[in-house]
Amino acid sequence: MTKKSTSKKTAPKKTAPKKASPKKTLKKDKETPNIEINRRREWRFDLPLPVSIEGKLPQGRKFKEITKIENISSKGVYFSLDSGVIIGSKLNLVIDMPKELGGDKKLKLCLGGLTVRLEELNEKTKKQGVALRFHKKYKILAEEAKKKVKT
Repeated sequence: MTKKSTSKKTAPKKTAPKKASPKKTLKKDKETPNIEINRRREWRFDLPLPVSIEGKLPQGRKFKEITKIENISSKGVYFSLDSGVIIGSKLNLVIDMPKELGGDKKLKLCLGGLTVRLEELNEKTKKQGVALRFHKKYKILAEEAKKKVKT
């Protein structure tokens, strides 16, 4: 003879779904310095190089403006314009590279991209911050340095 189990099978207990724990925040005190957290995937470099920017305004009119890069990464660039572009504008950039990179040649980096973010208009400078994401294609052009010949 076999012995039968007398324990009853019970349904699994229903539990309430777990609540997400509150986000942890750093408490600021007088001794703790302000630390900015960079959530970007790429490093950005503050590199104030001159850049020529060409594109079309929303009305269809072409523009060309010379400005300076504020920061740059492998995926994009940030600069200020007074031309009034919109998000999604296609822009072409020609960046004058530092002399040290080209030796006796003047190098220009030519690339394009789409505007992905616009900042508020700066009341002082009347310029708007523009974030541009690069297309994958680019060109590096070299110009021979003009040598001055004394006669």
